[in-house]
Amino acid sequence: MTGLHPAVRDRLARLSLDQRAAATAPRGPVLCVAPAGSGKTTTLVARICWLVDGGVSPSTLAAVTFNRRAADELAVRVDEALAPLGAAPSAVRIRTFHALGREILLDAGVDVGRLADRAELLRELLGPSADPAVLRRLDDAFSRLKLDPTAATGAAAIGPELTHAFHRYQAALTERGALDFDDLVSRALAALRDDASLLARWREASTSLLVDEVQDLDRSQLEMALLLAGPSPDLFLVGDDDQTIYAWRLADVRRVLSLAARLPDLRRHDLITNRRCPPEVVRRASRLIGHNRERFQKRIEPSPSARGVIRLAADPGDEVTRARRLLRGWFVGGAGSHAILARTNAALAPYAAVAVELGIPYRAVDDGLMLDHPTVDALLAELPSEAVAGVAGEAPRSGASPKAVPLLAWLAGRVASLPAERRPAGIALLSWAAPFRTSARLREAVARAREARAALRRDDAVLVLATAHGTKGLEFDHVACVGLDDGSFPSRRSLDEATDPARALEEERRLAYVAWTRARRSLTLVYDPATPSLFLREAFDAQELDPRRGQRPRCSAPADAQRLMLSA
Repeated sequence: MTGLHPAVRDRLARLSLDQRAAATAPRGPVLCVAPAGSGKTTTLVARICWLVDGGVSPSTLAAVTFNRRAADELAVRVDEALAPLGAAPSAVRIRTFHALGREILLDAGVDVGRLADRAELLRELLGPSADPAVLRRLDDAFSRLKLDPTAATGAAAIGPELTHAFHRYQAALTERGALDFDDLVSRALAALRDDASLLARWREASTSLLVDEVQDLDRSQLEMALLLAGPSPDLFLVGDDDQTIYAWRLADVRRVLSLAARLPDLRRHDLITNRRCPPEVVRRASRLIGHNRERFQKRIEPSPSARGVIRLAADPGDEVTRARRLLRGWFVGGAGSHAILARTNAALAPYAAVAVELGIPYRAVDDGLMLDHPTVDALLAELPSEAVAGVAGEAPRSGASPKAVPLLAWLAGRVASLPAERRPAGIALLSWAAPFRTSARLREAVARAREARAALRRDDAVLVLATAHGTKGLEFDHVACVGLDDGSFPSRRSLDEATDPARALEEERRLAYVAWTRARRSLTLVYDPATPSLFLREAFDAQELDPRRGQRPRCSAPADAQRLMLSA
C-alpha cells in the first residue's frame, strides 16, 4: 500500500482482507456481495477514499443509496473520511435514486415543484369511502406500470379496469402539473434515454458510480444506474441477495443474480465475515437461508472475537402471556438496546399492550394497538350504557340491571358487522374489553391506556417494537423474534395470495434471516413448541426445539448476556 495518503493507508489497514480486496478492486464493474453484518458501509467508504486518493475527482464521484437514512449516514462518514485528503464537505454527490432523479429532471427543464401524494389523489378521485384494499391494489399496479417496462408495455395483463384507473390518475396529475414519487425515477430515466446531451452531462458527473443495497432496486432504478455508468462502466455495486425482502416495492432477487449477464466484465468480491452477530446466530441463520435456491453460493463466517447467545424460547401460552413472560424475564431496562421483531404490526400489539401495562418505555412506528383508530372511538360511543360483562344467553350478573346487555357479546356482534377495513380496529378493542365488567369501565380503561401509551412511546427508549421489514439496516444488542409459529412466520396469508408460492416462501425465509441477523449480543426466538415455524425446523434439529428433551443449541456468552435470557 505504498504511495497512498497516510489516512487512506491507515483506513485500508484496518479492513479485513476481504474488505480490502473489495475496496481496492481495479476500476470497472464490481459486485461486492455483502452479507448481514459484514461491514458494507465501511467497505464503501474505503472504496471512495481509495478512488479519490488515486486521482478520481470527488466531483465525478456519485454514490446512490436506497433510502434517505442510508444516504445521510453515508454522507457523514464520507465527509469525515475525505477531510484529511482536502475534499470539501459534500464534494461527493450522495443521493437516493429519487433525489438523483429529481436533479436530473431539473437539469432537463422539468418542473418538479409539485409532488403529488398518490394516496391523497386516489382518495380524491375515488371518494373518501374508497376501500383501502382497492387503494393499495391501485398503488401497487401504478408503480408497476411506471417502474417496470414489462408491465408498462403489457398493460392489458393488468386488466382494463386498472388500466382505465391509471389513465384517469395520470390525467389528474397532468391537470395539476404534478409528478408523483415514482415519476422522479421513471421520468428521469426516460429523459436520459431521450436526450443525449443530458445523458453525457450526468455520465460526466458520475464517472465512478457506487450503488448501495443493489438487491433492493426496482427495474427502473437498476436501468438508471447502468445507463449512467455507460458502456465502459466504473461501477461498484454493493448488496446481498439474501436480504432481498422488498418484492412489494418491485425488488427481485433474480435481478441481482443475473447482473453478470448485463455486465460481462463484472468481477465479484465477497465479504465473508459477519462481524455483528454471535457465532451461533451466524451458523443458524446461514443454515436457514441455505434452504433457498435463488441465491449466490457463499461462505459466511462469524468473527473470531464475537461473543453472544442464541435462545430458543418455547412458550405454549397465548400472545399476551408470551409477551408478559418475555418482557419480565428478558427485558431488564438500560442494559443495551432491545428489539422485539414480528412479522406484522398486528403481531406487535400484545407486546405493546404489556409494555404499557408494565410501564416500559418503547419506540415503535406502529405498535399495532390501534387505540387511536376512529373505529375505536365510534364503537365506544355506540356501547349500550347498560352493557356488562358476560356472554349471550347468560343471565345478567348479580346487581346488574334487567336491561343489561352482555358487553362482549354486543361488541363481538358489532365488530362482525364492520366493513373489512375497519374490522381489525374493532378486534383490537374487543381484545381490550375482556377484563372489564361495564361499558363505563372499558371507556375508562381505554382512556388510561391512551394516556399511558402516549407517555411511554419515546424516541429515546431502549426497547424497540418493529416489524422485520422495518429494521433492515439496523442492529440491536438484544433481539427477540416473536411469533415463529406455523402460519404466522412464514405468513400463510402471503403464501396463499402469492402468484408464485415457492418464490414467496424464499422471500419470507430471507425476511427471517434479516430479522435474526439484527442481533449483536443475543437472539431469542419465541415460538409454540407444538407448532414451530418451518424456519425453526430448518435451522434447528427437532430435539433442540422440543423443551422436554432439555437440549439447546451450542452458544457462548459472557455472564451478563446469559443473565439477560429468559429462564429455562
